[in-house]
Amino acid sequence: MQIVAQIVFLIALVFGISFFVRNIKKMLRNIKLGKTIDRSDNPSERWSKTLRIAFGQSKMVRKPVSGFLHVIVYLGFIIINIEVLEIIIDGLFGTHRVLSFMGGFYNVLIGIFEVLALLVFIGVIIFWIRRNVLNIYRFLSRELKGWPKNDANYILYFEMVLMTLFLVMNAADYQLQINGAVHYAHEGGIIGGFPISQFIAPLFEGLSNSTLIIIERGAWWLHIIGILFFLNYLYYSKHLHILLAFPNVYFSKLKPKGEMDNVEAVKKEVALMMDPNADPFAAPPEGEEEGEPEKFGASDVMDLNQVQLLNSYTCTECGRCTAECPANQTGKKLSPRKIMMDTRDRLEEVGDNINKNGKFEDDGKQLLDDYILREELWACTTCNACVEACPIGIDPLSIILEMRRYLVMEQSAAPNELAVSLTNIENNGAPWPYNQMDRLNWAKEN
Repeated sequence: MQIVAQIVFLIALVFGISFFVRNIKKMLRNIKLGKTIDRSDNPSERWSKTLRIAFGQSKMVRKPVSGFLHVIVYLGFIIINIEVLEIIIDGLFGTHRVLSFMGGFYNVLIGIFEVLALLVFIGVIIFWIRRNVLNIYRFLSRELKGWPKNDANYILYFEMVLMTLFLVMNAADYQLQINGAVHYAHEGGIIGGFPISQFIAPLFEGLSNSTLIIIERGAWWLHIIGILFFLNYLYYSKHLHILLAFPNVYFSKLKPKGEMDNVEAVKKEVALMMDPNADPFAAPPEGEEEGEPEKFGASDVMDLNQVQLLNSYTCTECGRCTAECPANQTGKKLSPRKIMMDTRDRLEEVGDNINKNGKFEDDGKQLLDDYILREELWACTTCNACVEACPIGIDPLSIILEMRRYLVMEQSAAPNELAVSLTNIENNGAPWPYNQMDRLNWAKEN
C-alpha cells in the first residue's frame, strides 16, 4: 500500500512541476515578444538594490501596517516552505519526518514554522478585512471589479487553508506520538515541539489511532496538493510577484527617475543638424545601412521593451502607485495600476493568439485605445510618484511615455494645447506665441 502512495505522490509532483514549467515557458516567450534592452550595467548596484528592496522589503514598510503584515506573510511563505522539502522526501521514499534526526534543532524549526503559520493566518485575516470591510480607497478602483478582487480573495482563502492544514497535520501527529502509534512514536519522546498545534491536539483526544492517521494523512496530502495547486495558480493570478519581484527589481531602471529615454534615431538626426561640418547627403557609414524606419513609441505590447513586459507580469495590483498619483487623486481616469493590468491582459491575449495560430495573427486590436485610453495617457503629469511608490520597482510611467511618443510622432495626435506649444517651440524656440525679437518688450512697458 505504501508503494502505491509513493507512486501517486510522484505522479502528482511531476504533473504539478511540469505544468508550472510549461506556464513559465509561455510567460517567458510572451516577455520576449518585447524589444530587447540592455540592463546588464552596474551589477553590484543592481544586486544591492535587489537585496535591499526585494529581499529586505525596504519599500514595503513605508506603509507600516500593511508593510509589517506583508513582511510576516513573506517570511512565513519563505520559511514554512522549507518544510516542503521534508514533505517531498517523505512522499517519495515513504519516510515520516525524515529530518527529525536533527534532534533539538528540528524541534526549533518546527516551532518557528508553527509560530509563523499562526502569524500568517492572523495577517491574512487582517488583509481580508482591509480589502473587504474597511473600504480603503485604493481597493475600490474600477479596475479591481470582478476577477481582480476575487483573485485577491482566493489567494487569502488559500493561504488560510494551507496554514490550517499544516497545523492540523502537526496536531494529529502530536496526538499520535502521545498515543504511541506505530510509525509515529519515537524512542526519544515527542519530536517537533509543536508550540501551536499542541493546543489543537485536545480536539482529537478520544479518537482512535486509525482515525487520527486518516486526519494526519489527509491533512498531509491536502497540504502538498494545495501547494502544487497554488504554485500553478500563480501564473493566472496577481501573485506572480512572489517569483518575479526579484528579477524585476534587478532589471529596474538605475538612472535618475526624471531622466527620460531618447530615441536613438532622433538623437542622430539632431546631432547631424547641429554639426556644421556634416553632409546631409552623405551615404551612411559602412555597416549602418539604412533600413525601414523604426516605429516611434508604442501602440501595442510588441512595441514595448522586455523589462516593461516583465513589469506587467510582476504587478501585484496593490494600488500604491494609483494612491500616490495626483491625476487619479483629482478625479482623472488615469490609474497607473490599470496601465500595468491592461498591459498584462493584452500581452496574455497576444500569447493566446500565438498559442492558437502558431504565430501572431492580426486580431484588429492593440494596447492603445482597445485597452488604454488616450484620456488616461494625457492625464499623466510625469511626476514619477507611481514609480517611487511601487515597492518592487515597476515603472508605469515608461509605458505611458512610449504610448504618448507614438501618438505625437506617428499620428500627430497630441492634444491641442500641447500641439500649439510644440509648434511655438519649433517656430519661436519657446512655448509662448511670441517672436524671439519681441520677448523683452514687456520690460519696456510702463
